[in-house]
Amino acid sequence: MLKQYKELSMFVHRINEKAGIRPSKTYQSFVAAVGGHRKLSFIKKDMKNYITREFGMFLNEMMPKNLGIDHSIKNAFWADERSRAVYEYFGNIISFDTTYNTNRYNLVFGSFVGVNHQGQSTLFGCALMKNEDIQSFKYLFECGLCSIGGKAPKEILTD
Repeated sequence: MLKQYKELSMFVHRINEKAGIRPSKTYQSFVAAVGGHRKLSFIKKDMKNYITREFGMFLNEMMPKNLGIDHSIKNAFWADERSRAVYEYFGNIISFDTTYNTNRYNLVFGSFVGVNHQGQSTLFGCALMKNEDIQSFKYLFECGLCSIGGKAPKEILTD
């Protein structure tokens, strides 16, 4: 994507995101914003590649991964900016719970959840784990603590 459209692209992307427009429809937004296909210096495929690349960079920032020898995911932790901000207010007590290996990738899903001032569950972060062993839990709790700026909760509830 050309530099001259970088600023426009971020603006259009943010607007589309707020409006709930799927990335596949973003190209049409560009066409409408500049007044036609001919005024764009990129094609729909360029736009899809750009979004894929940006999303990949976003995921790498948001999700530390612990990979196995075959480059498969052993453990992964994810927390977005909203989850981190909510933790600042309601992160005194956290509940951590895991599910069974019910997905086709044989990964255990774990969630870090708290309760807000209205008594509603609030997600602080989530994890995927290959095994429920001590090393996996240690890795995920370290990632979780790092993602919230090192401010440990007062209590962690788990089964």
